[in-house]
Amino acid sequence: MTDPDRSSWQKFLGNGDSQPLTAETLPEAPGWRQFMGKADFAKIAEEAQTRWEQVKALSKQDRRGKERGTRFKINAAYQEVTHAVNAALHLRRPLLVTGKPGSGKTSLAYAIAHELQLGIVLSWPVNARSTVTDALYRYDAVARLQDAQLRRERSLQRERSMGDYFRIGPLGTAFLPWSLPRVLLVDEIDKCDINLPNDLLNLFEEGSYEIPELVRCKDESEFQRVQVRTADQDGRVEIAGGSVTCYQFPLVIMTSNGERDFPPAFLRRCLRLRMPDPSQNKDALTHIVESHLKRGSDEERWPRLKADAAKLVEAFMERGASVNANVATDQLLNVVYLLTREVKPETPEEREKLVNLLLKGLSEED
Repeated sequence: MTDPDRSSWQKFLGNGDSQPLTAETLPEAPGWRQFMGKADFAKIAEEAQTRWEQVKALSKQDRRGKERGTRFKINAAYQEVTHAVNAALHLRRPLLVTGKPGSGKTSLAYAIAHELQLGIVLSWPVNARSTVTDALYRYDAVARLQDAQLRRERSLQRERSMGDYFRIGPLGTAFLPWSLPRVLLVDEIDKCDINLPNDLLNLFEEGSYEIPELVRCKDESEFQRVQVRTADQDGRVEIAGGSVTCYQFPLVIMTSNGERDFPPAFLRRCLRLRMPDPSQNKDALTHIVESHLKRGSDEERWPRLKADAAKLVEAFMERGASVNANVATDQLLNVVYLLTREVKPETPEEREKLVNLLLKGLSEED
């Protein structure tokens, strides 16, 4: 009899009912998207399993990440979202996610990691100064020079390991050889420098990168295998010959607010998804409000707050339906929270002024 977990095409369901992904249920990668060979991975499988157990332990301690993953649910009407995630998993391709602010682009990454139990999310927040090299690794040459000078001044014999001066970044950590794919969130990639998307092409195509400082001295016996730190808390990995190749291509979720266009060569290597706009979906908005506010001390009060929250959701939808409106779900949460407190504006005039302030369109001038 066929194992349903193995035969099901949909690994990620987006409703909290997904089964944990395992080596047995992970879909086989296309031949052209396989990188490190099984025989080579078998040589480091024990070390990779130790690292994976540490990552799983970290995810249990990541309260905020777990909350974000638990709260986010995909409306049944939005099947294109789950289809896109599962296609990216099967094809081992990055997923470029666009949509309005507050549509759940970032939360999607946390939901995937939580539902499929793929460990803590590796996050790379992008800005205009971000570079691929910095996201892959950092080498602190200044600290090494200072340590060398201090040893000479104090006539110290002991030298720190070269690996102590390296730290693998979130991008580099995602492409380490793992038994299961890590979830990498490349947040707001549209804020990047014009060259960054092209700099990612080789990594996305080859699934590997080099650390030149280690490659240059790989023929020296003491530097052939170097222990370096990773982006995970207290994480360490052994780098052989200064080269890193992934075993399972990571689940790369790249979010964009549409502030810039990307080159065709970059888009060709990605799957693309536009998140549905929840601002005119009452069921989706109600779930968002409930998942955020029905917690802590408000959980007991929720039956009393529910009716007021529903009225505010309807008011938000009316405002969002206007031609010039551009409001985000974060603004709705602010309104509902403030207007359902024990101490709140009492007069209709005060309430109206507060609503107008908090629901000011994102494109409106101050």
